[in-house]
Amino acid sequence: MSHNHVHIHKHEVKGKNLFISILLNVVITLAQIIGGIISGSLALLSDALHNFTDVLSLVISYIAHKLSRKKASFNQTFGLKRSELIAAFVNALSLVVIAIYLVYEAVLRFFEPQTIKPDIVIWLSIIGIVANGLSVLLLKKDASHNLNMKSAYLHLLTDMLASVAVLAGGLLMHFFQIFWIDAFLTIAIALYLIYVGYDLLKSATKMLMLFSPEDIDVKEIIREIHQIEGVKKLHHIHLWHLNEEELHLEAHLDCSEDIKMSEFNELLQKIEEVLFHQFGINHINIQPEFKKEDPKDYIVQD
Repeated sequence: MSHNHVHIHKHEVKGKNLFISILLNVVITLAQIIGGIISGSLALLSDALHNFTDVLSLVISYIAHKLSRKKASFNQTFGLKRSELIAAFVNALSLVVIAIYLVYEAVLRFFEPQTIKPDIVIWLSIIGIVANGLSVLLLKKDASHNLNMKSAYLHLLTDMLASVAVLAGGLLMHFFQIFWIDAFLTIAIALYLIYVGYDLLKSATKMLMLFSPEDIDVKEIIREIHQIEGVKKLHHIHLWHLNEEELHLEAHLDCSEDIKMSEFNELLQKIEEVLFHQFGINHINIQPEFKKEDPKDYIVQD
């Protein structure tokens, strides 16, 4: 079976900016928890919980960034690249659970309103906006080159927007004594967390279950490969993400003629170019065959 990695020149992502972002978010989270308890603001506490889950996500991204550099071994032939997906699944699930609990608490607050000290809410939300804004700027460059960093960047961006919502609520409470807005904003933030968490949970689950990427049509891959001279049939196809950056294809290739291995290498090169440039598949593993008696279905259940 012949296989190939397509090597790409990558922007070197350093963990320093991510580590700084972690420290900033730890400070924000602690400040918001203390401020939420003192002020009685559930919206501030919900934003603190949101920030805490993002701290965990940032820590996991940082650890995954370090682990991704670990070389493969006989016991870990893929290294630890899929650890990111497991962590994303766990984080997304906990995010949804926390959000559901926040909705429950907010509904209780509607029936039992509590007096809130808006000044603390206002100042802490401003600190959150500034610190998260700085973190967003720190990770912006890396986010354009690395999906792991991009997920961290998007989390921080949503943190900043949530802090803006909390600030708006604090101002309404301060100037107009509209205290029910605290529970309303808590529900809004929680619903958004459910939306983001569910989407992340779905993506992580699909990758862990080795689903084919939604944006790639396997039938289109077959049509393109079958146009290459020397190809009779591409079959027994598997297409999956190892992680966010590595897309693998494994298949059997029924050759139209009984060719030498050196000729197959030339044919494989053409196939690799099509798969990489048209579909972004950067790890290709193909088993050559000629009139072999085996199932020729495109998708074969092993």
